[in-house]
Amino acid sequence: MLIFKSIGQIQSYLKSAGLEGTKIGFVPTMGALHEGHISLIKAAQKENKITVCSIFVNPTQFNNPSDLEKYPRTTEKDIELLHDNCCDVLFLPDVEEMYPDGQILEKQYDLGFVETILEGASRPGHFQGVAQVVEKLLDIIKPDNLYMGQKDYQQIAIVRRLLKLMNTNIQLKTIATTREPDGLAMSSRNKRLTEPQRNIAGLIYQCLVSIQTKEGLQHFSIVKKECEDILAKKGFKPDYVALADAETLEPLEDYVKDRNTVALIAAFIGDVRLIDNLLLN
Repeated sequence: MLIFKSIGQIQSYLKSAGLEGTKIGFVPTMGALHEGHISLIKAAQKENKITVCSIFVNPTQFNNPSDLEKYPRTTEKDIELLHDNCCDVLFLPDVEEMYPDGQILEKQYDLGFVETILEGASRPGHFQGVAQVVEKLLDIIKPDNLYMGQKDYQQIAIVRRLLKLMNTNIQLKTIATTREPDGLAMSSRNKRLTEPQRNIAGLIYQCLVSIQTKEGLQHFSIVKKECEDILAKKGFKPDYVALADAETLEPLEDYVKDRNTVALIAAFIGDVRLIDNLLLN
């Protein structure tokens, strides 16, 4: 596996004569890699000649400075994991390489109403930072295919919008969420959970399954209240329990027959904020 830390070096390599016309798959990450990330790597390997992974903890998408400070960084283990899984190229820039003019939002992205709901409402400015770093990375790597996990459902909608704004032919590929045996969605943030917190963290997935199984049996408002109460009783601080159109993320007050919908939950356990989602049909 080749490792590049500068933009110039990785661009020079990807533009080399031997790679001209080669299909490139790209997996952007913030490190603290797990099997969910590896599922993206494997999906990229199946469809592309070269698989590029990036590790960059992007400061402009953290609206809480302490969250940025506590974000797990396991670079040596990440490199070993990528090497063991035959990733071709790792882009490992530092903050100064990505933001030579300082950590500022260089422009405002027209991300539509999706930026204002759910994660956007809870984390103002978060998706502007996401859009900026994804555009920077795509301009650097110039991939044919971009791979992201379903766990970050709203982020995928934002990136889909960004690709339209960029007027690019890059194809966005969404890969199913990888879960622990108890259903907990694999996430870098899970590394911050204490053992007691980890023992109950799978409750979020159980609530999503409950939302799914009660479709057509109860009004969503009742199911939502049940989930919020269950989470709170176990020590969670629910941020939102929501139902939305699976394509547009339009919020829904109740289940809608024959409409593709997604249930989404965000909740704090201690100072760790976990998110998850489940497609209902």
